Amino acid sequence: MRIAHIIMAHKSPYQLERLVVAMQHKMFDLYIHLDKKSDIRDFNHIAGHNNVFFIKNRIECNWGGFSFVKAILNAMTEVLSSGRTYQFVNLMSGQDYPLRTVEELYKYLGENLNMSFLAYERVDHSWWEHAVSRYKFYHFTDFKLMGSYLFQKVTNKLMPHRKFPLDLTLYGSTNSSWWILSADAARYLVDFIKDNSKLKSFMKFTWGADEFLITTIIMNSPFKDKVINDNLRHIDWSSGDAHPKVFAKIDLNDLVNTNKFFARKFDVNVDKDILDLIDEKSRIA
Repeated sequence: MRIAHIIMAHKSPYQLERLVVAMQHKMFDLYIHLDKKSDIRDFNHIAGHNNVFFIKNRIECNWGGFSFVKAILNAMTEVLSSGRTYQFVNLMSGQDYPLRTVEELYKYLGENLNMSFLAYERVDHSWWEHAVSRYKFYHFTDFKLMGSYLFQKVTNKLMPHRKFPLDLTLYGSTNSSWWILSADAARYLVDFIKDNSKLKSFMKFTWGADEFLITTIIMNSPFKDKVINDNLRHIDWSSGDAHPKVFAKIDLNDLVNTNKFFARKFDVNVDKDILDLIDEKSRIA
């Protein structure tokens, strides 16, 4: 059983290398998509670690823009076209970190072959009360032109609400961006979006599509009955901010006592020691 881990990164070569080292396993391949805005020369040394590859078709990612989903799809396409056979594709960010050993993760996935791990809420859940605005209104997040925000505001005053272009039940949540898919589900996802030009055109003008598009497609697919509603990540949204909590030493007990395999997010500029403490705890365990 071989597993592909896609890491979406945009900063902090040191922290990204820490993650790469922590994820070293003879049956793991690590594919790094580095935001095109970042200078890859600062990160090239990371390719010296075992089974590490940089995604060639890099995308400039804008927070909330559909460009981020395009970058994920580009990375998945390269992984699935690599000539290597994978049983799972795991999407991570450069600010994730494992809470348990790679052997534990490998064993757990081996016990759950053909399953996928996603976090989601149905369209009738309270999360969607605001989230529907992500596709009902026009968003020009990826169009960095002078006056684009004003143009967006005027457009949404004049134009009727947009309707999702496919007859699908919508699924999503704040934790839906990061997941583990079976290789067959991953291939289905890539092919589905590739074959639906109407969907791609519609999604260009959405916001935060990473939190609902992929889960929606998978949960309306032949793979829906093989989905566990758990992305295996510990993510803390308790602050109510647009970004999850950045973990520090004070959070160590919560992190090591969760049953999750990963946590996000971490920032070595905020607290570097927490990664050392997690490593120490996981070795002891």
